[in-house]
Amino acid sequence: MIDTSRLIPPPSSQQADPLQARIFIIDDEPVNIKVVRKYLQIAGYQNFITSSDAPRAIELIRAEQPDLVLLDVMMPQVSGLQILEQLRSDPAFRYLPVLILTASADATIKQTALGLGATDFLAKPVEAGDLVPRVRNALVVKAHHDNLAQYSHHLEHEVKLRTAEVEASRLQVVHCLARAAEYRDDVTGRHVIRVGRYAGIIARELGFGEDRVAMLEMAAQLHDIGKIGIPDAILLKPGKLAPDEYKVMQQHCEYGRFIIQPDGPSQVTSGTSRSLLDLAADIAFTHHERWDGDGYPSKLQGEQIPLEGRITAVADVFDAISSKRPYKDAFSLEDCLSILRDGRGKQFDAKVVDAFLRRVGEITLVQQTLADAA
Repeated sequence: MIDTSRLIPPPSSQQADPLQARIFIIDDEPVNIKVVRKYLQIAGYQNFITSSDAPRAIELIRAEQPDLVLLDVMMPQVSGLQILEQLRSDPAFRYLPVLILTASADATIKQTALGLGATDFLAKPVEAGDLVPRVRNALVVKAHHDNLAQYSHHLEHEVKLRTAEVEASRLQVVHCLARAAEYRDDVTGRHVIRVGRYAGIIARELGFGEDRVAMLEMAAQLHDIGKIGIPDAILLKPGKLAPDEYKVMQQHCEYGRFIIQPDGPSQVTSGTSRSLLDLAADIAFTHHERWDGDGYPSKLQGEQIPLEGRITAVADVFDAISSKRPYKDAFSLEDCLSILRDGRGKQFDAKVVDAFLRRVGEITLVQQTLADAA
């Protein structure tokens, strides 16, 4: 969990000077505007926007972005209550202080105004002793709210930065673990990166969301982490393995699951309700299972095999047969695609192979970009 208390300092107790606030006065009677403005000028306020054009009130407020609105209620064409309702329906003005000024003694108007979100209510004729402190108080609260909003925005930005750093570190750790296994028979470590990319492309074609694709790309890179437990004499043998050697090689699936999750599945959830390590452990254990049940280590078949394992199986086989290894040369693209088609519905899930073939152009571009050094 990120310690947000150390990201940025708490909001400052020093607020902006209320006397510098922008005050918008709306009244259909210019004389009322003059009176209110005069009272506020005497109190030190100097920054005013005024209008007697009620139909343009919302337009002017959006353009001028005032810190406080003094709003008359009884105006022709558009009433102050209508203007207030429009303001409060706009998230940008949900917390804009609005002081209602009216000569009406109707209690219903006051209740309606307060119900619509009026900050305060002043009766006309306005008295300076009532107006000035209420304006000051409203502006102080507004300044405090703005300060908190700014703090929240900065905090959110800092949390995103720290989260990105944590995510980058996590990705580096995955790459390091994956390369640790691959370095023994693939010194570039690009095989695991390519398999992750291929798996992501297939998954995207199958309709996975981007968060799930990103997790699969990382998890698939750990598919062969269990090779760490395979002796060099078998792992690097330049030729076909003997039956007993092949049985030892098959154990890398179980080794992989144990390396990633020695204590079994975690209780951590993420995005698709699975953690990265849960997914990586499943892939490491099942990426050599076959759709027809003749794979290893558990002879799972069909949809008993996790979909991510089925996807990684296709990605892994394609990269294995299209790359040079100590025991073989790289196959041509045509031969690789022919092998995948022949395995469709037998070794591989048909829908996964079909998704691969539909995106083969993107696959080969990744293959070329991340090709092993000669």
